[in-house]
Amino acid sequence: MQCALRSGTEHLASTRMAASGTRRPLQSSESTDARRALEQELGESITLDGLTGCWSIFQRARGHRHSVDDVLTAAYALEISPRVTRHLDLGTGIGTVGLLVLWGMGSDASLAAIEAQAVSHRLLLANIAHNGLGARVQPLLGDLRELELVERFPLITGSPPYFPVSAGIVPQDSQKAHARFELRGDVSDYARAARRHLEPAGWFVFCFPTPQKARALAAVESAGLVVLRVRDVIPRHGLPPLFSLFGCRLPGPQAERVVDPPFVVRGPTGELSAAMQQVRRGFGFQV
Repeated sequence: MQCALRSGTEHLASTRMAASGTRRPLQSSESTDARRALEQELGESITLDGLTGCWSIFQRARGHRHSVDDVLTAAYALEISPRVTRHLDLGTGIGTVGLLVLWGMGSDASLAAIEAQAVSHRLLLANIAHNGLGARVQPLLGDLRELELVERFPLITGSPPYFPVSAGIVPQDSQKAHARFELRGDVSDYARAARRHLEPAGWFVFCFPTPQKARALAAVESAGLVVLRVRDVIPRHGLPPLFSLFGCRLPGPQAERVVDPPFVVRGPTGELSAAMQQVRRGFGFQV
């Protein structure tokens, strides 16, 4: 997919890993006006940041931010799934994973994306409009635990909250709290929602902390799915894995689970790894 490449300064995510190399796109007067209108509506600072080579997203400056977890979840989905014309993103937030997959699937693809947080859903709508994707994205406001669509999807993605409420101090900011802590469902709920909406030969792809891998595997099994692909993600060479990527399907006469080689985001001196540079090139960025 060809388009003008973005440039500018990096923004960092707060709790999850920063979206490596994500840069602020050049702002036209129209996008500047849209950002200022959002700031006036929401009463806080909003940034406009690069998502792909020619798509960008509005984010709260002090809210939950686009992260490398999102990037690599989308990249893994694009790696293991065949090309699809429609997919579903669960707990989509401001749309990062879903839109990245949509980018990778090409101009004929469309997306259904469900989000329960009002502020995140508002930013999702702004991001759909800003990138001219109104005809390709179906935004749904609601709780994924109650999602009961007639449609079945060949690909479903999700980035569940990582921590039970007992694991730490829940942020006062509602968007951050729901993105990080299991206040409205957990990984089991994501797996059950995926099970209800997955086509027989479809894939469900999600990420979860590596130290909690056993909990993720148990959640998938209890939902009636099987994990057929797993990849650990190492934030920097020499460190232990931080989170893992999972590819799940409905039970059937399928091959045994494949454990893919770990993905290293940064080298020993902090430089982006060759693998991460390749992912960024795949999303249209100049590396």
